[in-house]
Amino acid sequence: MITVIDIDLGNISSVGNALRHLGIPYAVSGDPDAVVSADQLILPGVGNFSEAMKRLEGIGMADVIRRRVLQDGVPILGICLGMQLLAARGEEGGHSRGLGLIEGTVSLLPLEDSALPLPHVGWNEVHYDDNFTLFDSIPDGACFYFVHSYAMVPAEPVEKAYSDYGVQFVAAVRKNGIVGVQFHPEKSQIVGLALLRNFFKDHCHA
Repeated sequence: MITVIDIDLGNISSVGNALRHLGIPYAVSGDPDAVVSADQLILPGVGNFSEAMKRLEGIGMADVIRRRVLQDGVPILGICLGMQLLAARGEEGGHSRGLGLIEGTVSLLPLEDSALPLPHVGWNEVHYDDNFTLFDSIPDGACFYFVHSYAMVPAEPVEKAYSDYGVQFVAAVRKNGIVGVQFHPEKSQIVGLALLRNFFKDHCHA
């Protein structure tokens, strides 16, 4: 069973609709006890890194996620802000500690073109490393839907996918069962559904 973690900062209903469309069983919960029994985790999020971490730490969710992922090997998919929270550090809202599942920092997109607004909103091509199975059956250069101003800068070897918005940035990462996507697969139509299906298939132990 996938547990979709709800800290009131994500498109929970949209993620749920996508999983239901795919016939993937899931539960939504903001209770750390639900994470203890989960087979897979999805952490959606939209908003501020620092505020999200305060919420995760405040309810004891952060430590439970770290234990389940790092010690028990439970797969996790972070979506948008959820991907950013996988990192060790974030700079939005002041420097703050992240979940630390991937060594790296989440920083403001370093745009040189003042004509490009932030946040970056819209459809952009995503190009991925060979053998990145999260993108199986998805053409390289397929478009996904983004809404963000910050992006993860990994500081350790991970599988990566990239997009470009005036500057190249990391659009997806994977380190074993720790997966993050900066875009919104639940809003990215057919290719987004394919990606969610791939995550489930890659880590389904049924």
